[in-house]
Amino acid sequence: MSVSIKTPQEIEKMRIAGRLTSEVLDYITPFVKASITTNELDKLCHDYIVNVQRGIPAPLNYAPGGHTPYPKSICTSINHQICHGVPGDKALKNGDIVNIDVTVIKGGYHGDSSRMYLVGEPSIQARRLCETTWLALWRGIRMVKPGAYLGDIGYAIQSFVEPLGYSVVREFCGHGIGSRFHEEPQVLHYGRPRTGIKLEAGMTFTIEPMINAGKKDIKQLGDGWTVVTKDHSLSAQYEHTILVTDTGYEVLTVSDGCPPPPSP
Repeated sequence: MSVSIKTPQEIEKMRIAGRLTSEVLDYITPFVKASITTNELDKLCHDYIVNVQRGIPAPLNYAPGGHTPYPKSICTSINHQICHGVPGDKALKNGDIVNIDVTVIKGGYHGDSSRMYLVGEPSIQARRLCETTWLALWRGIRMVKPGAYLGDIGYAIQSFVEPLGYSVVREFCGHGIGSRFHEEPQVLHYGRPRTGIKLEAGMTFTIEPMINAGKKDIKQLGDGWTVVTKDHSLSAQYEHTILVTDTGYEVLTVSDGCPPPPSP
């Protein structure tokens, strides 16, 4: 496995792409409300990335390994949809939870982040799932430092959510990122401590746990992209792009409107 170590110049480009990615999520926040369609959210994000940021929405026409090209500029995964939800004409309604996943290319480098948005008044169960997933993301992030192992990240997430009755999706994971959308390594959100590769300063990757309220089993829909929980339980996800620094970590996908880290 070859994991690229970014140069200071590359890291600066990734900071810019990361900030722009987070700013798209800031920008779309007031629009996420009942009656808007996910197609409308997609168009708003696309126009903002292309016309305001002068960036490129990485998901649009992305086709890994001969896969059907992804037809939109963002992913919108609602309620029991786990990830890669394709925006469409269905309107959001009161009580929905929706993940919006954005990847911006700027200066040849990628930033990748997602957040959960609560529409109106979701159930207590839905709110708890989102809060737990946010805390789980940060449990993983805070394991990052030179000399730590990838397995430490996955274990921190899994050992936090499973005792609370939630499950970790196995089929999708975080990934290295840089000049390419998906690079080595794969960052699993479950695992055992001191397993996997050892982290080094200059590595950049995403951490993006997908946590289900029910069982971990998944199903892919006929569009070839949207992934849902097999038992129709709710699912939540948060994502940040992370840099391994000399002393720990730096979150690259930050902006003025980004939710602050939870208390340790």
